[in-house]
Amino acid sequence: MNIHSLELVNFRNYKQASWTFPPHIIVLYGPNGVGKSNMLEALYVSTIGKSYRTNDTQDLLQFGASEAGIIVEFIKKETKQKINLRLSGKEKKDIRLNGNRILQKELMGTLNTVIFSPEDLQLIKGSPSLRRRFLDIEISQTSALYYQQLRMYNKILQQRNKVLKDSYGKTTVSLAEWDYQLAEAGSFIIKKRLDSLRKINLLLDLMNRRLTGGKENLKLTYEQQQANGAYITEADAFYEQLQANLAVDRHRMNTSFGPHRDDLGFFSGPIDLKRFGSQGQQRTAILSLKLSELEYIKSEVGEYPILLLDDVLSELDKERRQNLLQFIHKRIQTFITTTDLEEVQHLTDVALVNCERR
Repeated sequence: MNIHSLELVNFRNYKQASWTFPPHIIVLYGPNGVGKSNMLEALYVSTIGKSYRTNDTQDLLQFGASEAGIIVEFIKKETKQKINLRLSGKEKKDIRLNGNRILQKELMGTLNTVIFSPEDLQLIKGSPSLRRRFLDIEISQTSALYYQQLRMYNKILQQRNKVLKDSYGKTTVSLAEWDYQLAEAGSFIIKKRLDSLRKINLLLDLMNRRLTGGKENLKLTYEQQQANGAYITEADAFYEQLQANLAVDRHRMNTSFGPHRDDLGFFSGPIDLKRFGSQGQQRTAILSLKLSELEYIKSEVGEYPILLLDDVLSELDKERRQNLLQFIHKRIQTFITTTDLEEVQHLTDVALVNCERR
């Protein structure tokens, strides 16, 4: 899989610009503020229909513009394809694949990318929502059914929470209609997460041992609230847990059990890296996670995704930086943003794009 060209119109600081790319490493360089990260953001928006930097579409539009456009031509499984997105601050996104209009939910999995930005270094110590989002996006890129069930679950969850708020103090209001649906969708999500984590962990430990010279292993654990030693995965057991928590949910006016409450743990042997890991261990773990993400997507869809390295090389020490670049070199099409070309000076077959020139 590789991206052949990108065209932007009224996107962030780009009035109108276009580029063509080779199928290997592309280095986007220039001082801060010239639009390097904006190019990666546009590619990421073409992957899932929204940004990793903002939830407001209006932020993606150039100041004063009423709409923006992104056109990406790419090759997937030796077939040339084209994504065209029209973004508006007032209207729904217009998304077209090879000229045919599609819904945003249908875009997921069309163009596979993995983003690695400085914010990802907070995955271990950051909030559980960051870790859930990471896992959900990774699985959704390889499973349309998972993405469908996740969207359904979140919709039902919002409806259930609204009923809890609207019926506060009224214990006779039934939630059965939502509880049965929530249990079915939630059960599917948990099972798929556990299955995916099993596969990711095999790759993750291999990557971490490679990066540490075989000195440290690494494992992700799935942490489910109220599991009491055994995961609640079946729909019947999920429903029973909802009933057991019903009084608490009515009082708090939200749903206290389900995959929206679950978390991931990072362990090197018995060491919880969130609590006791050094900064070096944590950064190595995140780098291992990103490399395993590339391999996981390849194992599921048959080819490597596009790797987007957004100003992350400067956050890694020399050894980790070289390990990362050595892994992707001549293997994965990679877009790298940097202000310092010395970070990639030892690489060959690299295309340099000066973002100050348009």
